[in-house]
Amino acid sequence: MSPVLAGVLQLLALVVALGLSYRPLGDHMAKVYSSEKHYRPERWIYRAIGANPSVEMRWPAYLRGVLAFSAVSVLFLYLLQRVQGSLPGSLGFVSIDPDQAFNTAASFVANTNWQSYYGEQAMGHVVQTGGLAVQNFVSAAVGMAVAVALVRGFARSRTGELGNFWADLVRGTVRILLPISVIGALVLVACGAIQNFSGIHEVGQFTGGTQQWNGGAVASQEVIKVLGTNGGGYFNANSAHPFENPDGLSNLFQIYLILLIPSALTRAFGRMVGSLKQGYAILGTMAAIWLGFTALMMWTEFAHHGPAFDLAGGAMEGKETRFGIGGSSLFAVATTLTSTGAVNSFHSSYTGFGGGITMLGMQLGEIAPGGVGSGLYGMLIMAVIAVFLAGLMVGRTPEYLGKKIGTREIKFAACYILITPALVLCFTAAAFVLDTPSKSMTNSGAHGFSEILYAYTSGANNNGSAFAGLNADTQWFNTTIGIAMLLGRFLPMVFVLALAGSLAEQKPVPETVGTLRTEKPLFTGLLVGTIMIITGLTYFPALALGPLAEGLAA
Repeated sequence: MSPVLAGVLQLLALVVALGLSYRPLGDHMAKVYSSEKHYRPERWIYRAIGANPSVEMRWPAYLRGVLAFSAVSVLFLYLLQRVQGSLPGSLGFVSIDPDQAFNTAASFVANTNWQSYYGEQAMGHVVQTGGLAVQNFVSAAVGMAVAVALVRGFARSRTGELGNFWADLVRGTVRILLPISVIGALVLVACGAIQNFSGIHEVGQFTGGTQQWNGGAVASQEVIKVLGTNGGGYFNANSAHPFENPDGLSNLFQIYLILLIPSALTRAFGRMVGSLKQGYAILGTMAAIWLGFTALMMWTEFAHHGPAFDLAGGAMEGKETRFGIGGSSLFAVATTLTSTGAVNSFHSSYTGFGGGITMLGMQLGEIAPGGVGSGLYGMLIMAVIAVFLAGLMVGRTPEYLGKKIGTREIKFAACYILITPALVLCFTAAAFVLDTPSKSMTNSGAHGFSEILYAYTSGANNNGSAFAGLNADTQWFNTTIGIAMLLGRFLPMVFVLALAGSLAEQKPVPETVGTLRTEKPLFTGLLVGTIMIITGLTYFPALALGPLAEGLAA
């Protein structure tokens, strides 16, 4: 079987699996967030944290819940790393330095999972399982909670109430993430991923010596790493490591888990607003972008540029032979169009245009289908922008899902789309103006520029993948990327929840013959165009200095 055919068959199998899961999982999530029933384990949690899950919250109270929970999570994870050397199960590893502990705590709480450390050489079992894996669950649940709050803003009228953050957080964790993770971990163990709490041991004979490996609860952390669009690997090689991702089957399963919840959330959205067609329109927009990026990536990486590429069947540098170009390209697009950050190959080794595709995927805002929760609310913000532009073109007040998009709403949406590019471009510029940060680049020229641009794009967009080649374990990068991750995660949530509150207070606008039909393919095309134009105008100059310059020079 040719490598190209193998890649196409993997793509088809992935689409079929997602299609079969779409309806049952989407309907289940809609029921979870619409239910008024509290299970007994959930009531125990509410009593433990002192929360009343039946009290409805307006957007400022909902936001305070998000920020308070996340702030406590950052502090807890930071302190856990700082005292690691005194904890049992530390495997003899010392406590983490302050700047790296801050970076890691910010990273995992912000659902970014950027790693400037070697997991198997720095983190013991307690920090990995009791700290990082726990944040993989709850940071994903926070993203889903904020998305559901925005959906309620569209669905409700004449009230500012958006639900209860604590109830949404607990339900998302207990009823959605945990059950799927248990099943997924068993599948990964069956594929060959390890799951134990063994210490460091020597294995094999390599050129006259031995190699040291430590075990860990890898399968259980791996499954929520990809399901929650987190991305932080137990080992430094991440999903390229055979203990995390043993073969082609486990690789395809991980891609499926990455895309599962973000895509199914569009059906939950349709259910909750009372129109499945609206959910299909959002899904269609996500699918069009994702398929386009996948096709471009495969074409770029399979294209031959000389004898070495001909012999390897394509651009195999930096890719695992057990996955091939097809499996690697699928994984790269899936992770950078979501906020996952997991890698099964090294993006720095991709062709110039291939590396640019991974970067552009993040710069779109990771909305196709995007992160768990963040992908849906990011796409809905873009939908608000699109109907506003359509209203300007036809000279009527823009409306979306029966709600008017006025001055207040468009200000919230505009602030949302400006925050992340400002963080990316300002921090990248600062890194090149100052002398010390640029010394961390392994490469010079366009590729070196891409290393730093990619790092801040990944951090501010809460992706977490690395271009490789950049030494990010410095005080400058640990601190600035940590700040970019926190601001890139929580500042947009302020405007999402403010928009949700504004929409929920409105009364529905009756549909007329002049109303833009947002469930039609025409609107899907308008939405795709809006996304690409906004991203292109924002990032094209920076991309021209990095991946585009490198690709054209190849």
